Amino acid sequence: MARVRYAARTEAEIAAARTASSRLPEVWSTGVVAVWESDPDAVAAVLPPPLKPTGRPLVRANISKVDLPGYPLGAGSVAVAAEHGGVGGWYPLVMPMTHERALIGGREVFGEPKKLGEVEVERDGLVVRAALARHGIAFVEVRGAVSGALPLPEPARRTDFYFKFLPAVDGSGFDADPVLVHCVRDEKVRKLEGVTGDVVLRESMYDPVADLPVRAVAGITIGEKTTVQRGHVAERVSARALLPYIHQRYDDPAQILDGPPEGSG
Repeated sequence: MARVRYAARTEAEIAAARTASSRLPEVWSTGVVAVWESDPDAVAAVLPPPLKPTGRPLVRANISKVDLPGYPLGAGSVAVAAEHGGVGGWYPLVMPMTHERALIGGREVFGEPKKLGEVEVERDGLVVRAALARHGIAFVEVRGAVSGALPLPEPARRTDFYFKFLPAVDGSGFDADPVLVHCVRDEKVRKLEGVTGDVVLRESMYDPVADLPVRAVAGITIGEKTTVQRGHVAERVSARALLPYIHQRYDDPAQILDGPPEGSG
């Protein structure tokens, strides 16, 4: 009988897959990063407890093209500065990805708020444009001109905060207490240039980052970097406290109440 591909894999096959994933080569991305000061009340309003605002209400847009073997990936995020347990980091609100593989792993393993979307990074001489779009709306666009090379930073460590949860089968909340994940990224940069430009936020009912207005641009760069990430569960969090924020994860908040239609068995 031909092998049934949905059948259980052997322990050796599972171990081989795990070993292969741990030996991935360095993957470099080319991306634009824009950081701006926003309204402190707006930044505080989007942070689920136990995350807290930092001393400066910053928002960060990261828009990148990733040189994955076999298929290029567009990846982006919009995050706000946050703090947890003395650790400063970023809380991403939306992370558009152009491929399903990048989306599924991040959502299911780390709890990342990834969604399929469009990612553009363009450079024509000194002119730079980068954008994140979904549902036909470029809800974040960064435009500018390269102003010159910047000193390469030392390898650095950055922490992102995610909430990992499963909506309850009966629609009453969660199947178990959610967990707060610290995702630690070790980054190396091999090229970095400053950009003089601006950040444009467009209204979108699906990705309402326009609620985090640009009060002042803190910096825009374009560069090449590679990142290695690992995560750990920092703590279990209150389901009741997180429930008012889970609409951040979905285009239609009612989706978490969807169930199979009658007789679909």
